[in-house]
Amino acid sequence: MKYLIYTIIFLAVVFIGISASVLDFQDLLNGDSGKALIVIVASLCVIVLMAILLMSRTISRKQK
Repeated sequence: MKYLIYTIIFLAVVFIGISASVLDFQDLLNGDSGKALIVIVASLCVIVLMAILLMSRTISRKQK
């Protein structure tokens, strides 16, 4: 499970990198830039959720 979580985090970072290359800062909210911005925000949410899951699993193991 640990490797799956790290793989998901890695894929989210890759999605952020790909989407950052699509961004057009002159017209940020329209067209492909808007979609890329949504993907970046969603990927950041995935990273935060996976970090919370890792911490909760660590706390759960320490309590046993």
